[in-house]
Amino acid sequence: MRLSAARVERTISQFPAQPIPDSHPVVPQLNQIFGDHTFFVDNSGLLIVEPAEPASNTPTGQVIKLAAWSDANRSSLAPHEPQPTDVVIVLGAEGPDGEAA
Repeated sequence: MRLSAARVERTISQFPAQPIPDSHPVVPQLNQIFGDHTFFVDNSGLLIVEPAEPASNTPTGQVIKLAAWSDANRSSLAPHEPQPTDVVIVLGAEGPDGEAA
């Protein structure tokens, strides 16, 4: 799932991860391997947010881990089967322009 700028901000305010900018040279390769997503990295590895069943009418997303760091310097990732985490992000509603409603 590709997130709007507002939803990226909401995500990083609820979860300690860094978004990978769409302009980063690795993003086309990540999209080719994992599909069109907004990618994040944290101390554990490479992550995305996928739609989750909301507890209310507010849209939520579950953090999914796609790859783990393969070295202590965090310079290389080892892909694995997608692993749902226990982290659920409150994404909130968006207006027609993709910004927070």
